[in-house]
Parts: sequence; structure tokens; C-alpha cells
Amino acid sequence: MLLGENCIHETYYEILSVKEDASYEEIRNSYRSAILHSHPDKLNNNNSSSCSSDEKFLKIQKAWEVLSDVELRVVYDNDLRSSRNDYGITADEISIEDMVVEISGDEGEEVIDLFYQCRCGDYFTVDSTEVGTMGFALLRDGDCVRVRRLGAFVASVVLPCGSCSLKTRVWVDSDMKIPLQGDSLLMSGLVQN
Repeated sequence: MLLGENCIHETYYEILSVKEDASYEEIRNSYRSAILHSHPDKLNNNNSSSCSSDEKFLKIQKAWEVLSDVELRVVYDNDLRSSRNDYGITADEISIEDMVVEISGDEGEEVIDLFYQCRCGDYFTVDSTEVGTMGFALLRDGDCVRVRRLGAFVASVVLPCGSCSLKTRVWVDSDMKIPLQGDSLLMSGLVQN
């Protein structure tokens, strides 16, 4: 699972606070404890933390959904192992939620480009077509772009910078939202008038 704001990848095991070789019983006990402590109905919700507590609750639910199913867990573990071995060392790990969105094309044939600034000043880029090859769909939804995938598995892609030798790993998970930032692309100089 992923976190926004430049946090590193958080696995389903970390969400449930168990080791990767934990037994079903250990995972179930940890899930029950976590769900009791994060259930929105049990918390004193104030409006500012309501969203984050709901998100935490949903992450715990999703982690349990995958780790409690033997077949899903095997696939998840394989994906997790292979993503750790891909492409060697990267300069940074980000969530797709940390990227800036640019939408081009006509409605119905839109291409969604995602950008993240490299240390050198250039940009790491990926578009909706490339994300589609990973089994994810980027869908415009009002003031954000939603990431959708059948199944509940995390994936990553390593993006090289166009100007220097740095690479960054972008983590993608289903049900993520990338906010549209209006004129921020024009202000950043990414798009020319």
C-alpha cells in the first residue's frame, strides 16, 4: 500500500504490524486489534482527522482482504518481492499521488500525463497508457484523477530522468486519488502558453 506526501511504500504487513512470514492467526489477531482501534464509529471524529481515520480504516480492511486469502497473499508476496528487485537502486520512492497531473486530448480520448520533478530540474514522467500496461486505469473524476485496478495489488514502475542518470520508483495502488491542481502546471513552467 502507498502513502502520499513523499512517504515510502507501506506494505500490507506494515499496515497490520505483522512480519511477512506471519501466520494466518497472527494476521487475524493483528487485524482485529487494528480495526477496533481505527473504526470510525469508535473514534471521536472531528472534521480534520475524519478523512485520515477513514483512510486508515480502509487500508486496514484492504490489507486484511489480501493477507487473509491464501491465493491473493501468494500473488501479493510475489509482486512485492519482484518490485523490490526491479531496476536496482533508485534515488527516490514516491507514490503516484505525489505526482502532478496534466490532461490533454479530447474528452473520451484524454491522455493523462503525470510529472514529478527531478533534483536536476527536469521531470520524471509517465502517462495513462504506460500505467495501463501495469493493469491500472487513470480516470478523471471531478477535481481529481482516480487510480483503478481489478484486484487489490500494489505495483511499481521505475522512471528514469530525461536529463540525468537518476531514477525514481513510483508506487501505484488501486483506489488512490491524485488531485488536479488547476493552473499549477502553468505556474511551474511545465506547460507553455
